[in-house]
Amino acid sequence: MRDDFAKLLKQLKKRHSAKEVKVVREAYRVASEAHNGQFRISGEPYIAHPVAVAQILATVDVDTTTLAAALMHDVLEDTQYSLEKLQEEFGGEIASLVDGVSKIASIHFTSETLTSQEKQAENLRKMLIATANDIRVVLIKLADRLHNMRTLEHLPPKKIERISRETRDIYGPIANRLGMAQWRWELEDHAFRFLKPEAYKEIAKRVAMRRREREDLLANTIQFLEERLTEGEVTARVIGRPKHLYSIYEKMVGQGKDFDQVMDVIGIRILTQTLADSYNALGVVHQLWTPVPGRFKDYIALPKLNMYQSIHTTVMRENGLPMEVQIRTEEMDRTAREGVAAHWIYKEGHDQDDGKKLDTQIQWLQQMYDWLVDASAPEELLDSLRRDVSSTYIYVFTPKGEVKELPTGATPL
Repeated sequence: MRDDFAKLLKQLKKRHSAKEVKVVREAYRVASEAHNGQFRISGEPYIAHPVAVAQILATVDVDTTTLAAALMHDVLEDTQYSLEKLQEEFGGEIASLVDGVSKIASIHFTSETLTSQEKQAENLRKMLIATANDIRVVLIKLADRLHNMRTLEHLPPKKIERISRETRDIYGPIANRLGMAQWRWELEDHAFRFLKPEAYKEIAKRVAMRRREREDLLANTIQFLEERLTEGEVTARVIGRPKHLYSIYEKMVGQGKDFDQVMDVIGIRILTQTLADSYNALGVVHQLWTPVPGRFKDYIALPKLNMYQSIHTTVMRENGLPMEVQIRTEEMDRTAREGVAAHWIYKEGHDQDDGKKLDTQIQWLQQMYDWLVDASAPEELLDSLRRDVSSTYIYVFTPKGEVKELPTGATPL
């Protein structure tokens, strides 16, 4: 574990001051001592888990306060280390984060007759209430769940199923709502692997068989498009869009498509340096191929609630097969992958736009908090929250031209 932590420190030293890195080092020392002699079900020392959680968070460049809290996120729950001592040694901010994560896990049910759905609803209520005031608690909990999903096979089957359903229904959609696409895809793919093992294996096998064919077609498409963009004086790089196994499965089940229909759709992404180049790139794409009617969306002009911005278009290739194209700037791409972490208000040097974007997410959590406090039946709570975190949205204009985002199916009065 020392080697893994040493790699983390090396990464942090490139972006953070010696004083900030020292806090992370001290947090590791406390966590190592507190978890000394404890082991995970897999047999590895327990400290491997908080180090892995911190490494996951470091990939989205959170602040060192969050990383220190991540390293100690289980000390209050699983060791003799007290909240008072944590506050004394690390201050109120880090202690508050660790306590917030601990509160999510330390739920005590007063009734033995609670159903699994009621327990899940209470767990969810506790989580969102604990995170309403500091979104960093959500990030630590999501990273914690992500690492647990990577090592879930060591648990008993019933626990695997419960945790996987919770991940698919709650944590994946929350990651999506916070704009953290990369985490969402991995959470959902892990849950899919455990909940539908036969379907997962079959799709994974068929994707592997088609990989070489798709890679050749994709490479030729990327080279051709990069040449046309250069001719059009558009500075951009073109990459392929990865297909995630759960998203393939969802399209097959939800849209009634077979595997070949899903895999025949190639996805590419054009990443530009400027906003103007994004629209110029769209012009190049539509000059080369015929756009499919009804398949154009401009999320740059009208960003999604989770801060996602991109132009989406589907064009018909010369071989008669559709191709999905996403166009956005490099900065927008970072936001698409990292969500709230890409506009971190706690970083030094953040600008007003970043602060406003993050405020939107915090406002959503606080609204959820107010609603959760008043929620009654756990079944109603769970169903309503699932709809809220996973629903799609429509845009409506007020008579004064203001844009309002509403859930699909809403009726403006």
